[in-house]
Amino acid sequence: MAMNIAASTKNLAREEWLKLRMKGIGGSDASAVAGLNRYKSPVSVFMEKTGQYQSDPPGEAAYWGNVLEDVVAREFTVQTGLRVQRSNKLYQHPKHSFMLGNVDRLIMDKGGRGLGVLECKTASAYKLGEWEDERVPDEYSIQLQHYMAVLGVEYGYFAVLIGGQKFQYKLVERNDNIIKSLVEIEHDFWNRHVIPAIPPLMDGSDASSDLLSYLYPVSKPASEILLQDDQAALVNRLVAAKEDAKAAEEVVKKFENELKSVMGENEVAIYNGEPVLTWKSNDTTRLDSKRLKKEQPSIFEKYANTTSARRFLVK
Repeated sequence: MAMNIAASTKNLAREEWLKLRMKGIGGSDASAVAGLNRYKSPVSVFMEKTGQYQSDPPGEAAYWGNVLEDVVAREFTVQTGLRVQRSNKLYQHPKHSFMLGNVDRLIMDKGGRGLGVLECKTASAYKLGEWEDERVPDEYSIQLQHYMAVLGVEYGYFAVLIGGQKFQYKLVERNDNIIKSLVEIEHDFWNRHVIPAIPPLMDGSDASSDLLSYLYPVSKPASEILLQDDQAALVNRLVAAKEDAKAAEEVVKKFENELKSVMGENEVAIYNGEPVLTWKSNDTTRLDSKRLKKEQPSIFEKYANTTSARRFLVK
């Protein structure tokens, strides 16, 4: 299958890159759409693709991941002898135009097998268990299968630097059963939700909360709705979940207090040579708005900012 190039990404500004991403489902979106991403939900993907929500600028972890990408790619070539090349292109599936892919590197050849995909990752030492043996985190595994589908290649590799000192690489073969399911899931998501602008089912993500706030920002005074039996059952489940959460919160607080008692005045707790807990002093400055309003009402009024939000309560 020939590779279709949707756009060149070399020296592309972030704003233009975000516009391109809105035209389809990328590798980092695929696992979220499939419900297998711990950090991103189908609703957040929907909001991004429909222009209702823009992802935050890359954080520090993403920044260092980009900085170290070249280092990881070079080490991969050293340990495997395989030649890699930066592509600087946004690829598009030749049949399913909503499937896009922007890969870290192309592997130029592997024993006559032709092109492959290399994804370079960095992870904290706490994530070591997720990469042990032949394991790969689900969101990354789905990402690579998505790229293999878009580019039409038969294999890919992960190269990962863990904790800044442990390097691993893993071969991943194309799995046509996974790809078939992915195509169906992404096709359904794109054509049943993104194109007609119909949001997917709500979940517990911040994106779902944000979307509901966008859709229904203001309540109608004195308006009511009659719940059906299945909807009323959700209320009971919500109450039970809140009680469970409260009990879990108390257990968490208990364990925290026991460990704080062990630490005493120490800032860091070490186990097996690794820091596992910190309890550090932290100064916080807050504005006493009640006092300001009482003693300097004119200044308070000048800088006060009133916002409107709906409050959800279980009676």
